[in-house]
Amino acid sequence: MVAGLNEAQFNVLYAFYRCSESQKPSQVQSLTGLPLATLNSTVKELEAWGYLAEQQITVAGKEALAPYAVDNAVIMAAGLSSRFAPISYERPKGMLKVRGEVLIERQIEQLHEAGITDIMVVVGYRKEYFFYLAKKYGVKIVVNPEYASRNNNGSLWLVRDKLANTYVCSSDNYFTENPFESHVYRAYYSAQHVPGETDEWCLQTDSDGLITGVTIGGRDAWIMLGHVYFDREFSRKFVKILENVYHLSETVPKLWEQIYVDHLNTLPMGVRKYPEGVINEFDSVDELRSFDPLFMENVDSEIFENIKKTLGCDVNDIQDIYPLKQGITNLSCHFSVNGSEFVYRHPGVGTDKIMDRQAESEALNLARELGLDSTFLASDPVKGWKISRFIPNCRNLDVSNPGELRRAMRMSRQLHESGKMLTRKFDFVAEGLRYENIFKQYAPIEIPGYEELREKILRLKRHTDADNFPIVPSHNDFSNLNFLVSSEGDLDLIDWEYAGMSDIAADFGTMVVSTVDLNHELADQALEYYFDRPPSLAEHRHFWSHVVFAGWCWYLWSLVKEAEGDNIGEWLYLYYSYATEQINDLLAAYERDPRERY
Repeated sequence: MVAGLNEAQFNVLYAFYRCSESQKPSQVQSLTGLPLATLNSTVKELEAWGYLAEQQITVAGKEALAPYAVDNAVIMAAGLSSRFAPISYERPKGMLKVRGEVLIERQIEQLHEAGITDIMVVVGYRKEYFFYLAKKYGVKIVVNPEYASRNNNGSLWLVRDKLANTYVCSSDNYFTENPFESHVYRAYYSAQHVPGETDEWCLQTDSDGLITGVTIGGRDAWIMLGHVYFDREFSRKFVKILENVYHLSETVPKLWEQIYVDHLNTLPMGVRKYPEGVINEFDSVDELRSFDPLFMENVDSEIFENIKKTLGCDVNDIQDIYPLKQGITNLSCHFSVNGSEFVYRHPGVGTDKIMDRQAESEALNLARELGLDSTFLASDPVKGWKISRFIPNCRNLDVSNPGELRRAMRMSRQLHESGKMLTRKFDFVAEGLRYENIFKQYAPIEIPGYEELREKILRLKRHTDADNFPIVPSHNDFSNLNFLVSSEGDLDLIDWEYAGMSDIAADFGTMVVSTVDLNHELADQALEYYFDRPPSLAEHRHFWSHVVFAGWCWYLWSLVKEAEGDNIGEWLYLYYSYATEQINDLLAAYERDPRERY
């Protein structure tokens, strides 16, 4: 807000600025919403100051309005929009066509209608989809390289020196009426009323319409929804605060709105209330479909084509779409068709470098044939997508349950003794060396003790190779998290991405390093379940060596994923621990008595 005009004076002066000469008296009252008495007294004040004359705005009046003129707009389009699965796997949400118009294009055109042509679009995820906007609309493209690692405060950081009288918008909003104006009185956050309970950000305001509090969740509340307007004073204060907190670790995951709420008392902002239906923000495909019934028929989505082809359904049969917990390697969403529930798996970015999808597809078909994975329906060995049955109310394998652990180990034995062959060969040490080469593309390996550990791994591998244990079809990601236990107690072994012909001990190695609750005692019990007897000393030594190999392999895999920008968390250290804790004892056991063989 700029000193000089009060809100009524601004509204009247701006109304005269906008309306045509033939409609001035009646249109001004309609535009301002002021009572006639207030309107008349305000007009007299403005005439006395020389801002109005003969029912027209004067040059002086336009100069009085000038400090309120909008300078520019920022459209934030960098995010992943993970809630909008599965379409967000293919393209940014702002590029969707709704009611015949591309969301971000419609918003840019609405800004242009209001005379705002200085527009910055901050992009990140699938940024290349937005580049054409620079030529088509003259917008400035700003690339946010941290879109996946920090929240949207990073987008405002990149344009902080441009914030003035600025609209801050989201690329995926759809406004049924143009909300943008060439002049705005003060900073505001747009809002819409929600009856009943809501988990949205709810606003409290004072008698002047200034925001005094924000709570996450409430009842019968005005919620933050849609665009925001920063005036120059708000921008100046916000940028100063942002510069003070940006490099703090606790700022990384925060929305810029949270930074605003943290400093509510020093950042005055009003609320701009809109009628229901004017501002539309779509959190799911089903929500968008209810707004645009033709959306599914018109959407250009390879994912939906894959579903239609696999299940023989119509696109409008695909319902109840929502994202599932996202993994490090893949993205997955739930959907239903004619009352049956399914999961669509979409390959994550960069997985083509570390995944053999042809081998995975071959293994999935074998798993279905052996009855080890009844959920699998179809996959693409080239593009990496997969469709499976969704098992409601399922859980993961409970390794503390002796019956379940025994059944899981028997499933492993069944796979190993199937007599089947897979084209792919999978060896933990060879795979680890492959990840090592990938990691070296990012940076030299200068980790203390790495070369010594590597030498011990290769030495232990020579000993285990001399054991001549069988090479068999193996899962190679044999973790309790990859077992689904239905409410009826049925077990399915899923996620066959690493499957191939491997040492018979490979699945045990993965089971130990990937199952947090599987302590040493339970692991030895699992080994007895596998053999249906206590293992020999040679078997015990050989199988536990593959715990070391699995730990080392996934340790290197974790280094690669972290280099690619993923946060592996404590698993990086856990894998390292399994690679190092027993290696000296196992080497001593082999080198003390190398004659004992399987």
